[in-house]
Amino acid sequence: MAGENATVAGQGYERVERGSPQRLGAHWDGKGTNFAIHSVPAERIELCLYAEDGSTEIARVDMPDRTGDVWHGYLRGCAPGTRYGFRVHGPYQPDEGLRFNAHKLLLDPYALALDRPLRGAADQYGYIPGTEVEDFAFDETDNGANAVKCVVVDTAFDWGDDTPPAVPWNKTVFYEVHVKGFTCQHPDVPEDIRGSYAAMGSDAAIAHLKQIGVNSVELLPVQAFIDDERLVNDGLVNYWGYNTLGFFAPEPRYGSGGSAAVNEFKSMVKALHAAGIEVILDVVYNHTGEGNHLGPTLSFKGIDHAGYYRLSPEDKRFCVDYTGTGNTLDSSSPLVLRLVMDSLRYWVEEMHVDGFRFDLASTLGRGVNDFDQRSAFFSVIQQDPVLAKVKLIAEPWDVGPTGYQVGGFPAPWAEWNGKYRDAIRDFWRGEDGTLPEFAARLCGSADLFGGSRRGPLASVNIVTVHDGFTLQDLVSYNEKHNEANGEDNRDGESHNRSWNCGVEGPTDDEAITALRERQKRNMATTLFMSQGVPLLLGGDEMGRTQGGSNNGYCQDSEISWYDWSAERREDPLVQYVRRLSAFRKSHAVLQRTRFFGGNADEAGRKDIGWFSVWGLEMTQEEWTSPGVRCVAALLDGARTAEVGEDGNEVTGDSVLMLINASPDDTVFTIPEYAGAPAGWTPRIDTATLDGQPVVEGDVADITPWHAGEQHSLPAHSMVVLTQPVHP
Repeated sequence: MAGENATVAGQGYERVERGSPQRLGAHWDGKGTNFAIHSVPAERIELCLYAEDGSTEIARVDMPDRTGDVWHGYLRGCAPGTRYGFRVHGPYQPDEGLRFNAHKLLLDPYALALDRPLRGAADQYGYIPGTEVEDFAFDETDNGANAVKCVVVDTAFDWGDDTPPAVPWNKTVFYEVHVKGFTCQHPDVPEDIRGSYAAMGSDAAIAHLKQIGVNSVELLPVQAFIDDERLVNDGLVNYWGYNTLGFFAPEPRYGSGGSAAVNEFKSMVKALHAAGIEVILDVVYNHTGEGNHLGPTLSFKGIDHAGYYRLSPEDKRFCVDYTGTGNTLDSSSPLVLRLVMDSLRYWVEEMHVDGFRFDLASTLGRGVNDFDQRSAFFSVIQQDPVLAKVKLIAEPWDVGPTGYQVGGFPAPWAEWNGKYRDAIRDFWRGEDGTLPEFAARLCGSADLFGGSRRGPLASVNIVTVHDGFTLQDLVSYNEKHNEANGEDNRDGESHNRSWNCGVEGPTDDEAITALRERQKRNMATTLFMSQGVPLLLGGDEMGRTQGGSNNGYCQDSEISWYDWSAERREDPLVQYVRRLSAFRKSHAVLQRTRFFGGNADEAGRKDIGWFSVWGLEMTQEEWTSPGVRCVAALLDGARTAEVGEDGNEVTGDSVLMLINASPDDTVFTIPEYAGAPAGWTPRIDTATLDGQPVVEGDVADITPWHAGEQHSLPAHSMVVLTQPVHP
């Protein structure tokens, strides 16, 4: 060891000491850096240091000590900005789940920054691709010079008076957005920062979010990910980012590189917080970018393959694949649980994020095999005091058995409600027999979330998200058009529940264009009028189109980028969404934390009433009739079941929704109701371009609609009316 110490010292470092096993990763203390890495079967681990050019190795030293399964060492004089990686020695026996190859420089699973984006390359494989024996052919090609390096980080940052916005669930409006796509073409963002964290936190970006009433941005993956080799060879990228390798490091392509990206990310969070906007991260702890048994050796696979991944009990050469990506991180393993929890706490405590949306979260909730609400993952999450302060959102499915778990997560989790998406799409495109489920979803999906003692706020309501059609394409295409991905249009969902309104793609037909715009307003209005938490796909408010692509995962191009042209920025839907958001926030009856009961009080009022076009309460026959596509829903603002700080029930205007999803103009009779003697004021009308009622002017100048009156609604439209609460 003396000779190795001398070599390190010769490069400007004082000496290598034993260090501490307590914190995994690289941590600078002002005088030096402690390195620690976990591996059970490793026989030897080398720390390799590199010059600023990222390719010249300047020192290599064995980790000097091992405590349990943690290898550790302290390098005095090693400062922030130092580039490093690991070489891990051990047997290469794929059929035993052992894939050590010290010829490959590996990323630290706990690295806080990477020196550049990860791109797939031929020298990353631990075996020789293309041979008959496949991954049994050990590869001796050294990739140290070309490999991406980890970077030692100084985590100090001036947060000033930064405070989490702590937006209540019932007042939250999510906006799913891609950091680069949102800003890379924005003319009001300085050109030199477009597409970056700095741009996401810019005045121009924040101004748009505030304009449409967003108070919580859900960022597509920003933990460091890889463009796998197939995409690189095809001239494409992993644009969405669902291929994580660095669970602590911000993706370097959205920053200035190296440790600077850490501070730029923090500055973005600070700016968004100052505007009252939360930052939610879409995180991918279910798999990594190392693929299956034929994938590259980048980090976990070469450090402790069997410790990190679920391996087939029949043949440890193969990974269990619940994710459709080739591998599955083993969330039942203490090693993986520690990684996930350490990562989550880091992003909350050090990076100040406000919550997480967990990709393929059913995978994380698996025990030995099946999904289990009592799994170790849920147990450690529920008892953690740091994570108790933030929003936790599940994508409640994966591709394995028992994987579809909408409604199956325990409190306090919220979930993306895929059944909401399907029901709203089916109803508005005119599918028979969809009214009962549409009504259940509008009311917060008690059938899904009531059994777990969660309220309607467990339902994050989605109509469109990154994976699938945009709202514009949902009303413009019946078929997917993913030809640009180079997979012969085989990729992406084939059953989109979309309706092109009569013509596939763009059209000059004014009637079809008008119908499409009305359908967009219908679905947006339904989203904001529903119980639960609305999530708006970024760009939907501006008519963003992907040309019929429903799988833009590899399209870092105009297919995915937001169009900030004057035409798009002046789209009437922008102001329409602003009005919807403001309307929702100003009406307590749309922000309930408890499900409707449907029972009448002494005055004969129900917290929610359902009426036919005749103004009479819906009959069972009408509910079950396949052809019924019209309904009225009355939400009583005097019966919100919400208690204010003064201990009294929160009340507000009552809301009446008249909904016509039929292809014909339909006459509605305004229902008689004990709490509605003064008439209803039309507030939102999806049949008009800007959503304003047909009679323009101040709300006070609009003629009320009274009980017993008849009013005609155009085909495929809805009207929202309000009335002050009466004692």
